[in-house]
Amino acid sequence: MGVHGLVYKRGFGIGLVVGNALMDMYVKCECECLCEARRLFDELPLRDIVSWTTIINGLVQCKHPKDSLELFYDMQVSGVKPDRIVLSSVLSACESLGALNYGIWVHEYIELQGIEWDIHIGTALVDMYAKCGCLEMALQIFNGIPSWNIFTWNALLGGLAMHGHGREALKHFELMIGAGIMPNEVTYLAILTACCHSGLVDQGRSYFYQMISQPFNLSPRLEHYGCMVDLLCRAGLLDEAHEFIRKMLLPPDVLIWGALLSACKVNGNVELSQEIFNHLLELDSQDSGVYVLLSNIYAINERWDDVRRVRRLMKDKGIRKFPGSSVVEVNGETHEFLVGDTSHPRNEDIHFLLNILSNQVYLEGHFLTC
Repeated sequence: MGVHGLVYKRGFGIGLVVGNALMDMYVKCECECLCEARRLFDELPLRDIVSWTTIINGLVQCKHPKDSLELFYDMQVSGVKPDRIVLSSVLSACESLGALNYGIWVHEYIELQGIEWDIHIGTALVDMYAKCGCLEMALQIFNGIPSWNIFTWNALLGGLAMHGHGREALKHFELMIGAGIMPNEVTYLAILTACCHSGLVDQGRSYFYQMISQPFNLSPRLEHYGCMVDLLCRAGLLDEAHEFIRKMLLPPDVLIWGALLSACKVNGNVELSQEIFNHLLELDSQDSGVYVLLSNIYAINERWDDVRRVRRLMKDKGIRKFPGSSVVEVNGETHEFLVGDTSHPRNEDIHFLLNILSNQVYLEGHFLTC
């Protein structure tokens, strides 16, 4: 920011080259500076491909995918043709939003404009299709790329894992190892997720210990531990999961304890729930989910004094439950809905259609339960 102030102080003005350099500086510093980068972008009298690429990349990296797509639309209106770098970023934004139609349009644009593929565009396309659930297309593009790097493999493995194709993910992992590609922490996170979503307990144990052993010798992160705890909990192995947490080399966070707590609810283990709650108190967590979950466990077991105690604790700590949300894509436009939110411009139409569907379900002989 001192450099930016110096530019004004010396009266140089913000030209295209200086503006692009300052934007790049703000984007690369930290996401808190993104507003300053956007302000600079808006003030530029002229913008070139570097200007557009810098701000769109920054928005994607700082988790503002919807804003990046809106800016990409403005870029096209301005007449500046996107290059491979900005198209890769836009595909990443589509993947984050689950905006499949928009991603397909970008893919078609690449083909129609005759833009030469490189490994970055290929990887972005694999990632977008895989995360949006179009696994056949992701595999087709993956197989058409002349060479793969670890990011390409991770994109494919992650997509297969999150959509429940665990054995397919493990098969491709072995192909990757056979091709001489060294896995990294992201690779193993995808593999452990694949095992978790497909109930492959033995394979999950094996791959976790493979990761921390030679020749890979990778240090597990909390996400890897979390996957293992979730895998064991889904299999009903609460004692093993609890022991696994005790032996962790990192302090377990609220998500890891929360996974075990959720398993306690499913298995009706109230005693272990209380022990987990004591650990959560030590963490001084502000996550409302674990408190609500514990309250529900007590309620199921009719321990009403404990329910009141948890609720009172939430109130004393100022913890409140935030509404859930969902995102859907219609005609290339994403819409976000919050629980209890009535601000959508077509709210009445949506509820009218829901009532029709509910009546149809009832007439078909099905009954909705809450």
